[in-house]
Amino acid sequence: MFLRIIRRSLTRGLKSKLLAIVAIAFGASLATAMFSVSLDIGDKINNELKSYGSNIVVEPESESLPVKVNGVDFNPITQNKDYIPEKHIPKIKMIFWRHNIVNLAPYLEANAQLSEDQRVAVVGTWFDRKIRIPTGEKFNFGVKHLKSWWEIQGDWIKNGDNKALALVGREVAEASNLKPGDELNLDFNINGQTVNKKVKVKGIIDSGGKEESKVYLPLNLLQEITGLKDKVAKVEVSALTTPVNDLARRAQENPDALSDEEFEKWYCTAYVSSITYQIEEVIPGVVAKEVRQIAQSEGVILNKIKLLMFLVTLAALISSGLGISSIMTTKVLERRQEIGLLKAIGSSNLGVIALFVTEISLLGVLGGVLGYGLGIGFASLIGQQVFGTAISVKLLVMPIILVLSIIVALLGSISPLRIALKLEPAEVLHG
Repeated sequence: MFLRIIRRSLTRGLKSKLLAIVAIAFGASLATAMFSVSLDIGDKINNELKSYGSNIVVEPESESLPVKVNGVDFNPITQNKDYIPEKHIPKIKMIFWRHNIVNLAPYLEANAQLSEDQRVAVVGTWFDRKIRIPTGEKFNFGVKHLKSWWEIQGDWIKNGDNKALALVGREVAEASNLKPGDELNLDFNINGQTVNKKVKVKGIIDSGGKEESKVYLPLNLLQEITGLKDKVAKVEVSALTTPVNDLARRAQENPDALSDEEFEKWYCTAYVSSITYQIEEVIPGVVAKEVRQIAQSEGVILNKIKLLMFLVTLAALISSGLGISSIMTTKVLERRQEIGLLKAIGSSNLGVIALFVTEISLLGVLGGVLGYGLGIGFASLIGQQVFGTAISVKLLVMPIILVLSIIVALLGSISPLRIALKLEPAEVLHG
């Protein structure tokens, strides 16, 4: 009897039922899109922010403080200073969170004389270097990818190994009247002796930053000039990270103070502090530090976007609930004689509630399935238009959306159900 009533109620008033399903599908579609994007947005946002530079710097433990000469920062080249062996750099790609290391570039810095009154910082680095890690995988690393906002007048240095080529900062180029293709004379003072090197200007750097006051050479060329083979002063690393929370802050202060369970959770989460900790594990004698301006901005931006998505989802679900409430109130008033008859023949209030809850839940499931399908389309559109890439479909979202759809439908029907329970059989049937 109960199932027969349910079947009959679903086949009657199809227009109002379709309106209820559409109302639920509206909220469910937006919820699906927001959930799908939020589950995939962390890496997307991090990848976008990685175009603005590194968020980790790796230096020797006894790194000397920078020295300023004529307003230019550089680290003095000495044989006694500590450096990072270049051969150890690929180990950064071997940590637990190696797949989160998206780029890196090593640096060696010296100073050179361009003329009697012009001194300049000269930086050796990888431009577009292909490296192979012990697993056999190959990766392209270097400042071409790490400093993607640089505008180069001329051309990038593709690899640079054993090539006397240079990228020159705009300020240096203007002061010396240099352009791509010109020859540049650099005089280095190495252990009291002057070493002259002629290089060809491959491109002019326009970055809007301190890079415009420097000259960039291939790393192995500057290592040869300075006699520091296989040595680098620091490594900039760009890594995908998880926003900092209380556990990450406590671990950053003192990892040894964590319990075994907390340490394992922290170590196996891509916090910037856990990544720096693992880098220090694989390369002895270094200190890995986060670049707070970038690392913290990632977390702030990500949290704000997720909050915005939550508010949009909440507003959509509330709108759906209000729509359901209006539709179901009308349906209850239309079916008041049916409700009165059910009560007159002995149905309890619990039976009436069970009837409507079952009907509403079925509508919620149908609306949720329709909304999930539409939401996947919306999520894909958001991914393509905003991030230029597809949003991966998460099957976990579907049961969540179905449960939410049923809850929204039931919450929206509370007021109509209260009306149904207040109906008196004698009054309704007499009327």
